[in-house]
Amino acid sequence: MKKISLTGIQATGDPHIGNYFGAIKPAIELAKTYDARYFIADYHSLNKIKDAKQLSANIREVAACWLAAGLDPHNTLFYRQSSIPEVFELSTMLMAFTAKGLMNRAHAYKAAVQANNEKGSDPDAGVNMGLYTYPILMAADILIFDSDVVPVGKDQTQHIEIMQDIAQAVNANYKQQVFKIPEGVISAEVGEIPGLDGRKMSKSYGNGIPIFSPEKELRKLIMRIVTNSQGVDEPKDPDTCLIFTFYKLFATKEEQAALASRLRAGGMGWGEAKEELFRVVNRELSPMREKFNTLMADPAGLDKLLAQGAEEARPIASAVIKRFRRAAGIE
Repeated sequence: MKKISLTGIQATGDPHIGNYFGAIKPAIELAKTYDARYFIADYHSLNKIKDAKQLSANIREVAACWLAAGLDPHNTLFYRQSSIPEVFELSTMLMAFTAKGLMNRAHAYKAAVQANNEKGSDPDAGVNMGLYTYPILMAADILIFDSDVVPVGKDQTQHIEIMQDIAQAVNANYKQQVFKIPEGVISAEVGEIPGLDGRKMSKSYGNGIPIFSPEKELRKLIMRIVTNSQGVDEPKDPDTCLIFTFYKLFATKEEQAALASRLRAGGMGWGEAKEELFRVVNRELSPMREKFNTLMADPAGLDKLLAQGAEEARPIASAVIKRFRRAAGIE
């Protein structure tokens, strides 16, 4: 039997190329060799999005994004987190095995506390329990499907470690393998994707390149990439060049070698380099953009596809809950 790969993405809308290379593309590649189970984390998104129309639109946007990027719903379980009530039952059960100190050390919570301290506010101002217990719900998302591997970005590795700690605590308590212990998988070649300004690509920084930007908007964004003041004739180091960092994500090995050679030789300005970058980026994103727009024009079709995925996923989740209940003496 194939091993099981599981991942999810929050329905925060407007996915950028950092999401694509850091999570979506690796997950879709794994689906070729793994039994893939992928979900839209709409309950996680409630921590930030309280507008019903926005969240509903974002859920469909994420679904269309993954499908446009190459996810095959016929060979992959693809569903909404909120359609699997067993996830939330498991989350409640896992809380009994999760130390509060573990949640205190979670990066998202610590960052919120630090920001409040710097402003002189109450340390927990604006912190809801959804944010605080986010790693527990994420652990339930993963463990409910007996996952073997979980493709994640570097910023999610702590959540994987927390999930492993919780699962091991359950197994140790009941002296049996209630849960399989999954491993996180990070693409060694991609790592952290920079934004237009060189910092990590993030919606909060406003430095992202949305995957499905119209062609004219995509070109404008690429022209905004931060460069130094070197003139056209000066040799340039591709290894320290933000343009080349993006270029490697989209170009062939031959194209990469050719551009690196031209940069080192001098005679190529940043404007020309950005035009070459736009060419290879648009080459990859243009077909995805067309498919995405077609999918978004059929919201009922997207909803039906996700409902079918949930129908297939629930029996698997139910079996895991029964196993945990039996071990705990509840059943």
